[in-house]
Amino acid sequence: MAVIHSRWILIVLVVLNFPGAIFGYSEKELKNWCSQTPYPAPCEQFIKAKATAKHSPIATKSHFLKLLVETALDGAVSAQKTALSLGPKCHNGREKSALTDCVDLYNQIISRLNRSADRCSSVDAQTWLSASLTALDTCRNSLQELGVSAFGYPLTSNNVSKLISDGLSVNKPASPQGFEPTMAEGFPTWVRPGDRKLLQSGSPSADVVVAKDGSGNFKTVKEAVAAAKGGGRFVIYVKAGVYSENLEINAKNVMLIGDGIGKTVITGSRSVGGGFTTFRSATVAVDGDGFIARDITFRNTAGAANHQAVALRSGSDLSVFYRCGFEGYQDTLYVYAERQFYKQCDIYGTVDFIFGNAAVVLQDCNIIARDPPNRTITVTAQGRSDPNQNTGISIHNSRITSAGGLSGVKAYLGRPWRQYSRTVIMKSSIGGFISPAGWLEWSGNFALNTLYYGEYMNTGPGASTANRVKWKGYRVITSATEASKFTVGNFIAGGSWLPSTGVPFTPGL
Repeated sequence: MAVIHSRWILIVLVVLNFPGAIFGYSEKELKNWCSQTPYPAPCEQFIKAKATAKHSPIATKSHFLKLLVETALDGAVSAQKTALSLGPKCHNGREKSALTDCVDLYNQIISRLNRSADRCSSVDAQTWLSASLTALDTCRNSLQELGVSAFGYPLTSNNVSKLISDGLSVNKPASPQGFEPTMAEGFPTWVRPGDRKLLQSGSPSADVVVAKDGSGNFKTVKEAVAAAKGGGRFVIYVKAGVYSENLEINAKNVMLIGDGIGKTVITGSRSVGGGFTTFRSATVAVDGDGFIARDITFRNTAGAANHQAVALRSGSDLSVFYRCGFEGYQDTLYVYAERQFYKQCDIYGTVDFIFGNAAVVLQDCNIIARDPPNRTITVTAQGRSDPNQNTGISIHNSRITSAGGLSGVKAYLGRPWRQYSRTVIMKSSIGGFISPAGWLEWSGNFALNTLYYGEYMNTGPGASTANRVKWKGYRVITSATEASKFTVGNFIAGGSWLPSTGVPFTPGL
């Protein structure tokens, strides 16, 4: 019979009484960390395996956050593999379309979680974690829209979303003020000498020129976009004309410059009514970071009867749209994710025509409601699904008007697409066509206590707050300090990156 040494007995007792301790961490310690998150059960379950594999103690908050993000990343990679394996099992186009969305969206999630796990500021991490959760919500939305939720159940039933929410809770920074964006190519100096002039006036000095008459380098915008390699700033000048095409811009630092609103037009007609998902209906979809557009109209001509039909979708971090037009009906401008700024733009639509879950400020814009077929207008539908996402729609110093012909129409500033929907309208002119109640329910009492809708020092015949909704989440903002949270300088920290673009902006109230 073999002799059992006392040191092995001691090790066995330690393992039995303190599971996990031998691997360098205490399960009690893990439980304490996870108890501080919104979803402690999946946190404990999945972090335990991760911590065990790494043989390392959870010593600090930053270490705990890194484990959360890495664990969510593992789940996202697994879910994407599942999505890819389901491809051959698709029985129809609807299943295939929804699955394609989810595969692409998991690419975004994996990329953003990888960035969040690397050394970056807490504000950057919060932005990319927020965008990751938005991408997962969008996958679910695509499955629901095409009626294949059951088919896609394996893609969204894991705990990735809960782990991301836990990460958002742990990482939540005190304030975005003074942050410096983390970008490749030495951002914020990615605008080359002379590019600033391109955004302000004068004839553009572009890398390539697009002209329908053949006088440029390309006849289509799609060909010019394909020439962008995603390194330094790549400027595409699109001469006046109507370009009927659908674009996906994935390269970083692309700049599109046209000859003016209504002169250079990129147009398409995809819609949910036409068999596409909202996500895929965009005439122009931008995912490459650092995108800039000036003097171009983005249009979707599907019409109100075809429901959701996006003119432009932007998931480009630190993107700018200056003197641009967005024309559509339902879901015209999809401010999908990341940090965005719109200046002196015209936005036309009927239902939820500014929607999404970016951190976005629209400044000095004309927001123009069209006559809707169902006799109801909602200007915004903001999609924040977690209270710690640093997202929302801020409309500042703009004009909310109508295109006329709205007899018998009820119009509202917005409605809550998601549980923690957040929209603020400040120092803007609101037309008299807006209902005295101001805001509309999405479905019964959904989100009325958890949303954040605010109005601050607005003017115009529709600006009176005397008869606004009485929801717990609605507030008339009277404090300049509170309103300042939603300015360009604070909400998207524009002072840290917008000066390099040359686009004029007002940083405060």
